[in-house]
Parts: sequence; C-alpha cells; structure tokens
Amino acid sequence: MLPLQRRVGYLTTAAVALAVALSSLAGWMTVRESLYASLDSELVDVATSLSVPAAQDITNLGGLTERALRAGNISVAAIQADGKIYYVPDEREHLVLGPDELATARLHFGHAARSGRTTDGTRFRIVTVPIANLPGVALVVGRPLQATDGVLGSLLLVVGIIGLVGIAIAAAAGTAVARSSLRPVRQLSGAVEQIAVTKDLRPVRVSGAADVAALARSFNDMVGSLAASRERQRRLIADAGHELRTPLTSLRTNIDLLLMDARSGMLREGDRLTILTDVQGQLTEFAKLIGDLVQLARDDREATPEPLDFRHVVTSALERARRRGPGLDFDVELDPFYVVGVPDALERAVTNLLDNAVKWSPPGGTVRVQLEGNRLRVADEGPGIAEEDLPRVFDRFFRADTARTTPGTGLGLSIVAQVVRQHGGVIRAGRSAQGGAEFTMVLPGARSLEALPAPSPAPA
Repeated sequence: MLPLQRRVGYLTTAAVALAVALSSLAGWMTVRESLYASLDSELVDVATSLSVPAAQDITNLGGLTERALRAGNISVAAIQADGKIYYVPDEREHLVLGPDELATARLHFGHAARSGRTTDGTRFRIVTVPIANLPGVALVVGRPLQATDGVLGSLLLVVGIIGLVGIAIAAAAGTAVARSSLRPVRQLSGAVEQIAVTKDLRPVRVSGAADVAALARSFNDMVGSLAASRERQRRLIADAGHELRTPLTSLRTNIDLLLMDARSGMLREGDRLTILTDVQGQLTEFAKLIGDLVQLARDDREATPEPLDFRHVVTSALERARRRGPGLDFDVELDPFYVVGVPDALERAVTNLLDNAVKWSPPGGTVRVQLEGNRLRVADEGPGIAEEDLPRVFDRFFRADTARTTPGTGLGLSIVAQVVRQHGGVIRAGRSAQGGAEFTMVLPGARSLEALPAPSPAPA
C-alpha cells in the first residue's frame, strides 16, 4: 500500500489533470462550434445569393463555372425532391450529398448544415438552403475545412501543451501540499513510535489543520492519562512496598524469636503468649492491608450497577459498625434516597467512613449518621482533622501525625474517595459541630425508585 503522502499527491495530480482535461476539451469544442457556426452563416449567405441565378437555369446552376467556384473557394450543387442532383458542368470533384440535403429539398424550409466530403475525400462544410422560386429544389454550397481544421489542430496542440504543463505544476504543487499538510501527521506518528520505543510519555506539539490538531490533542489527553496512571501505579507500588515492609519486618523478628525459643526454650510462657498475640495482630493488619490494596486495584467498571435503596446500604454498614463499637451511641436519621450503583462497593465505602468514626470516637461518644437528600453525613466526637491535613486526608497511605500509633492501613478513606468518584459523586472532609471529623458523601440519585435513570456501567 502506498504511503499516505504519496496517495494524496497522486489524488491531487489526478484531480487537477482531470479538471484541466475537461476544461481544455470544453474550450476546444466551444471554439470548434463557434468556427463552424461562423462558417455556416457565411455559406448560408452565399447560397442565398446564388439561389436567384440558379433558379433561372437549374440545369447549369445559373451559368456557374469551375473557375468561379475556385475563385470563391466553394463547391455548388442542386438537388431535387426526387433525388436528382445537378452539378456545375465542368467541375471535376463534386460534393457527396446525402439524406440531409434531400430532406431540405423535400421540406423546402429552413436550412441544413453538416461536415461532409467531396468525391476525392476532401473534407467540406456543407450548407443546404431551399430555392425560393423552385419548390422541391434546394441549393447546396460547400467550402473546404482545411483552414478551419488547421486552426483547430493548432489550438488542440496549444491546449495539450498547456494542459501538460498545468498537470506538471499540479503534480509539484500536490506533492508540496501533501508534504506540508501531512507534516503534523508524520510528527504524531513519530511521537507514537518514540513512545513505543522509549516509553517516554511526552505530549506532542499541537499544529496543523483543525482535524489534525484535534487528533493531536486527543493523543496528548491519552498520553496524559497514561502518564498519570503510570505515576499513580508507581506511587502505589512504592507506598505499598513501604507499608508492607514494616509488618513483614516485625513478623520476621517475632517468628525468629519463636524459632529460637523452640530450640532453646529461653522465653517464659507469658512472653511467648505476648509474641504470638502480637503476631496474630500483625497478620490481621497485614490481611487488611492486602485487602485494601486489592480494593484500590480493582476495576469496578466491570461490575454491573443496579438500582438500589441507599438506606439499605447504610443500614448494613451500621450493623458492622455497631459490632466494632459496642460502647458507642449511633444517632441515625435516614431519608429515602435511591441510587444506581454497585452495592458491595458502596457498602464498603460507607463501612470505611463508619469505621473511621468508630476508631476516633471516645468511649461513650456518639456517631451521627444523617442521610438527607443526596447527602450522607458521618460525624464523630473525636479530635477531628487538622486544617493542614484536610487536603491530603483521601490520599493513599496518608496518616496524620496523631494517627501514626493507631491501627490502620491509611487506605480506608482512599477507597471511599475512589468508590464515590466511580459513582459520579464527591466526598468532602471537615469538622463536625461537636469538634470531631465530619465526612459528607454526595451521590447522584433520586428520592424515588421510579425517578432513577436507566442503569449504566459505573464511570471510572
């Protein structure tokens, strides 16, 4: 298959060549018809003037001689309605008459004009007019086309040369235009190849026509998304490696102690039980961390969203939260609200918000859960979130200075933000009226099941 630039050049040349050929042909035919029309008009005038003497002596055509015909550069004949033809007596080469001349004699009206030949094959322009005083008889006058054909031949040669020159210029211009117009496409193609080889996700310079510029902008958007995805992946791997290293190191230390104790019996029973309890807690945290990482890496776009009552999601999450915070009070107020979403993902997000409130609530404190319209608020009476930490509270593995010593993976609120974003909503953090933390989840939905739109895949 030919390269795009060469195909564009060929198509441009072919289009211009066709336009030049058609224009040249139309011009040549117009000139030819104009010359023929002028010649016909002149021959009609000659025939009309000769018809008067010819009518007086049709047999001898009014006394015309071959010398007179040569002087006027014409040939004359007469034809009757019965097909009988009269020529100049001493004329050596005669016009070859046909049905057009016979029809004019029979109709005895108007005139006929055509290109014909003489008996020696010379091309003539032939005009036939009826003789006014002789019904059923027409006078035929012809003139050689040699001069006219010479003019038309010269014109055709000139038009052909100009057309070839025009096609050559069009070919050069088409190649230049194709090279210039496709330069942005080549740059884009080179950038794609460069990215494929070097893996350097660098945007290309936007230039060229509107369509090419739009393609370049779309390509840059894709490159930007890939670069951001790669950066998030790199950061997730780095953060996960850092977070996994601490529990793994602690587990290895405790297991080494238990192995040494198995060989030497150096630990007391209470110390051994403390180490085993510590190992169990570390494994629990380790399992939770892995679960959170899997949740963050999941592509919930493959899950099928469905219409659901959001109150049921919140109620199910509250049951878990009450088991984890048996000494806390839960002030719950839930208005009807329906969403289109993935039940498991939404329940995980609400559970993470409630777990965060349970973890930071003081003994005997109150966790307030309010679903009003499309807003779910979860507030606690804990120490709250510092102002400088609010912008980063939903970042992966972010833990405030006050949270370094508390259990947790630093991924719970990141999962909440991801789920809410996938469902087309927003999540905000702030301070509650009681001084603790307050999280507000806003989701698209409706107050009745009938008002919900048709389910569609959850957005990324």
